[in-house]
Amino acid sequence: MAINSVSAIRVLVVDDSAFMRKVISDILNSDKEITTIDTARNGKEAIEKAINLKPDIITMDVEMPVMDGITCLKELSKVCRIPVIMLSSHTKEGAEATINALEHGAIDFITKPSNIFHINSEDKKSELLEKVKVISRLKNKIAAKEPKEVQQFKSCYEPQIIVKEGHNQSSQIKKIVAIGISTGGPKALRDVIPQLPGDIPAAFLVVQHMPPGFTKSLAERLDSLSSVRVKEAEDNETVKSGVVYIAPGDYHMKIALARDKNIIIKLTKDPPYGAHRPSATVMMESLSETGLANIVGVIMTGMGNDGSEGAKKLKHENNGYIIAQDEKTCIVYGMPKVAVELGIVDEIVPLERITKKITEIVGV
Repeated sequence: MAINSVSAIRVLVVDDSAFMRKVISDILNSDKEITTIDTARNGKEAIEKAINLKPDIITMDVEMPVMDGITCLKELSKVCRIPVIMLSSHTKEGAEATINALEHGAIDFITKPSNIFHINSEDKKSELLEKVKVISRLKNKIAAKEPKEVQQFKSCYEPQIIVKEGHNQSSQIKKIVAIGISTGGPKALRDVIPQLPGDIPAAFLVVQHMPPGFTKSLAERLDSLSSVRVKEAEDNETVKSGVVYIAPGDYHMKIALARDKNIIIKLTKDPPYGAHRPSATVMMESLSETGLANIVGVIMTGMGNDGSEGAKKLKHENNGYIIAQDEKTCIVYGMPKVAVELGIVDEIVPLERITKKITEIVGV
């Protein structure tokens, strides 16, 4: 294995494909700040090597023989807490497995291109290197024991069959809640959305940075756990209260007013904003341009600064109320930090209290 500087980020690469192990290792070792300390062919090997080598971060395939990535994550959490980035296929099954992995402790994921020989393309190289550098810094943070109140909060939303009341979904909207979220988002949303009451008189617009297909799997998973309706947004549909609309991967979700004054969703392929499509800023700015009041902007865990400029517009032009997730409960304190530094945030709230704060503002 390559040996870089003593302070290099130490990565364990886990994949059943010898080709993928070699390519990923080569990409990582091409950066002087990173070194691949070893590889593993399956989850069982990964756990043994993680215990012995104590890497700073692990990259892991979802589908592997002997022990798959999901099982490995569950077992790994019992013996050590190391940040994990999953490698996932673009298939529906791959998307569902990835959402499952994110719920079971993976921090983020990278999609494999349809042609695996393109895994070392420049955009994939940049994505992998950036995520490894950012997420490796979280080792100490995720190793810390979770606060008792967070553990108690999590126990409240074990999977169950939820009966949704159709009459709760109405075009009469008291508030609109616009959420921008990225790294760590699927797990954070699972801590927020299922706690919303089904009769909440608000509509929710969510931009979660994800590729096509993954947002649909995320919406379906959250919908199965929630009293509110959760769905992937569709072009030209009317926004209703009691519904959470998640922007589809690779589409901007914009908001407009129809002639009958109903609020409608417009999906566009406009250029990415700050490398993101969908973008939380694009969504929030379009919402601001409707002139609507009673808007709550929420900026949650994620890398970068997406959403801050959009929230700024909601704050100054629509008198919106802006909430930021606090640093302690963010997987990556990037997006909320920028919003706080802009001076537009009305309240900084820990993850486990975001739902309660939203319901207080909406007046449920």
